[in-house]
Amino acid sequence: MASNTDIKKSGKERVFSGAQPTGNMHLGNYLGALKNWVRLQDDYDCIYCVVDLHAITAFQDPKTLKSQTREAAAAYIACGIDPKTSILFNQSAVPGHAELAWIFNCVARIGWLSRMTQFKDKAGKHKERASVGLYVYPILMAADILLYKASRVPVGEDQKQHLELTRDIAQKFNNDFGVDFFPVVEPLILKEGARVMSLRDGTRKMSKSEDSELSRINLTDDADTIAKKIRKARTDAEPIPASIEDLADRPEALNLITIYGGLAEIPRADVCTEFAGKGFAEFKAALSDLAVAKLSPITTEMARLKADPGYVDGILEDGAARANALAAPILKDIHKIIGLA
Repeated sequence: MASNTDIKKSGKERVFSGAQPTGNMHLGNYLGALKNWVRLQDDYDCIYCVVDLHAITAFQDPKTLKSQTREAAAAYIACGIDPKTSILFNQSAVPGHAELAWIFNCVARIGWLSRMTQFKDKAGKHKERASVGLYVYPILMAADILLYKASRVPVGEDQKQHLELTRDIAQKFNNDFGVDFFPVVEPLILKEGARVMSLRDGTRKMSKSEDSELSRINLTDDADTIAKKIRKARTDAEPIPASIEDLADRPEALNLITIYGGLAEIPRADVCTEFAGKGFAEFKAALSDLAVAKLSPITTEMARLKADPGYVDGILEDGAARANALAAPILKDIHKIIGLA
């Protein structure tokens, strides 16, 4: 297993990313994040986290949070995250995340958080009832990244604002204390096809929290379930056009084209060229075959990992030890900079 010394001496830029262990990991997580994370392992030193502290910004059943954390880790591994090459752990196992978040609470400004659109979207009309944790969520996200001095973060468009806040916090910390300590974090924008929408509403992202199981393809779904969900996916009566531009006002059709392109690893324009003039009954059959072929190995590996929870827990424990070893000297330096040591 790669040692912390190896990671520090590799000369590669450090990447941090994570996902919440709430509900089933789904096709949107795979095409939008996990598939790209796997590729990054070749060129970067990668730290991948199951962000269980972020998960509790909304109430979680204590009895299921642990199992969901383990399942999320299993999904990471099944999709191709190599815990020998990358560091894989759960956030709460490294206390430095919460400690640095408090320090950053004292660096960030309330006005910065007030501009965060995701809080407004998630809290809705009842923001007074939302947890304080949900409001300061982006500060914990900044701590996640900067605790390891990561310089790159793979993000989708909906996370760019949070990354900008991370940059603001890093720059203000450096300016306040007259140091050149934290790096300026740069985004790794995910490729075309990263934004996968609901199978029932092409204007909304595929989500674990949506009530209808037909809205998403879970990474634990078997072949028959995958085929059924694709068959029932909402489309329209028009055939597939030859040009991707002609799908601008057809969100459900565009979503299925996007999914096919993501799974086949080809541009969406090429999907349109291949299926131009065909109806969605024929296209859905082809998409089902492709989805089953690509996802079945992941489903099988997840089932194997879930049947051996001790193995997954061991990977998380080892990853937490490696992450703690990386974080400890950085946090020690922060203490000295701000006068805590």
